[in-house]
Amino acid sequence: MDFRFNVDDKPGLGAILLYGLQWLMICLPVVLTSTFIAPAGEVVFFTQKLFIICGITIIVQVLCGHRLPLVAGPAAVLLMGVIAAASQGHEASTIYPSMVIGGAVVTLLAAVGAMKYIQKIFTPRIVAAIVILISFTMAKPIVGLIFADKAHTGLALVSAIVGVALMAWANKILRGVWKSMVVILAMILGSLFYYCMTEFPKEFVGDTVAPQIFATEFNLDAGVVIAFLFCYIALLINQVGSVQSLGEFVAAPDMNRRQNRGLLVTGIMNIVGGAVGVPGPVDYSLSPGVVASTSCASRYTMIPAAVAMIVLAFFPQAVSVLLTIPQPIMGIVLLYLMATQVAAGLEIIHSTKAVLSFKDGLILGLPIMLTVILSFAPAEAMAAVPSLLRPIVGNGFVMGIIVVLLLEHLVLREKR
Repeated sequence: MDFRFNVDDKPGLGAILLYGLQWLMICLPVVLTSTFIAPAGEVVFFTQKLFIICGITIIVQVLCGHRLPLVAGPAAVLLMGVIAAASQGHEASTIYPSMVIGGAVVTLLAAVGAMKYIQKIFTPRIVAAIVILISFTMAKPIVGLIFADKAHTGLALVSAIVGVALMAWANKILRGVWKSMVVILAMILGSLFYYCMTEFPKEFVGDTVAPQIFATEFNLDAGVVIAFLFCYIALLINQVGSVQSLGEFVAAPDMNRRQNRGLLVTGIMNIVGGAVGVPGPVDYSLSPGVVASTSCASRYTMIPAAVAMIVLAFFPQAVSVLLTIPQPIMGIVLLYLMATQVAAGLEIIHSTKAVLSFKDGLILGLPIMLTVILSFAPAEAMAAVPSLLRPIVGNGFVMGIIVVLLLEHLVLREKR
């Protein structure tokens, strides 16, 4: 495909700012849809930290990492890890040090070039299963967000059904950069609709807890650490897949070096994210569609968006305005995003012919069903699990990964 600007081209100032504004409108929802895991009373400051971490990640990646125009945002798989650990009573002082360790492992793997060996473990079936597992694990928190407003559950249900259908329809009919802005438009228009049907907030979101940049206490729990290490397996796949897909799309040279550098930056920024108490970033696979619609593959157009995110972080009042999006609308947007995640997994299955028999389907079906059951398992059942294993067994996503690895490489392995 011919582009108006290629990866290493530097457009004029006006073009860079215009393209940068488009990237900003895509980056904002990526961050805002992750704020539902923020500690009570610290939502604004939590969001400020996310903006800074993601903005710095984009700048470093564009200039000296993979050097591709990729959107970076909080990894969905780490959000699930936080939810699972918090549901079992673990606090931030235990959760985020585990992310520091996970980020350190990713950094080490990138530094020694180990990914070319590790990738052999992840067959197309396993990759497809992990991509789909992310969506099913998010089902419980999405339900919680959609029906968070107990006084308007009927409105939330109707809005969810209609809203997801409208987003799918918009994704089909919109062209160009508008197609990439379906999520931000849904958040804006959905919020206006919801508040018209209920009532506008009397005041903007504000923090009630004094902000702390770094945690004052660090505790390690072996079960939580192991659970997050499995989460970082999915993060590795996500990172490698995003860089590879865009690199091939724009015909970027020297992809092995780009992969290693991108992974190295991701690992380091996950260490930083864990240290300041937010989920670490990963590159999203949204970019090929944006690049195709704008005919601009220049990595430098990402810089204005990243700088704007960092600057925005220093204005808590502006951040609090962005956070007025109602929880039901946030849940509906996440529902749509997770549906696209399932679609991506099914596309992998189709393109790689990963499922050609009943046995192949079972390798995907069993982990998915186990993930769903464990995600909704009652607390009493988890209480019966030994404390060391509880963070692993209680995390449906982690157990799904373990099961699919065992089925693929051991239990249902093809005889050679």
